[in-house]
Amino acid sequence: MRAGIALGSNLGDRLANLAAARAQLSDLPKVELPLFASAVYETDPVDCEASAGKFLNAVMEIGYSGEATELLRALRGIEVARDRPSSNARNTSRTLDLDLLYFGGLALSTPELELPHPRMHARRFVLQPLAEIRPDLILPGQPESVAALLGRLSDRSPLVLVASEW
Repeated sequence: MRAGIALGSNLGDRLANLAAARAQLSDLPKVELPLFASAVYETDPVDCEASAGKFLNAVMEIGYSGEATELLRALRGIEVARDRPSSNARNTSRTLDLDLLYFGGLALSTPELELPHPRMHARRFVLQPLAEIRPDLILPGQPESVAALLGRLSDRSPLVLVASEW
């Protein structure tokens, strides 16, 4: 199954945090290649505490032969390994944030996991990097492609390119 993952960091060596997460994701036992990764962008924090610094954001797509909840648990383990507290509050500064955006065509809503990610269609910092690697992807519950959703966003603020290769 193809799975999309958003990566973000606004504490510590942000680019190193994303690169380490990418390496750890690549090494997961049930990950299947090819692996696609967008460029890394610097973005303003969204709905975070007032003192929050800017984030670095990227999106990856991997093949995964396990279950979506199993991948989610692996993502949480990678976050903890990068010094993110396991009980970190939503929308706060963090060394690493890994969000499972989609898992094939699976539509799911449980207390643990909602797929596709419920807010991704309204967030430039997710859609723009995702459109780099999967512009024609149509997510469950959406009538248009990722590129079309990006084009319809009212937020037109540009993302700052930090690294095209990482």
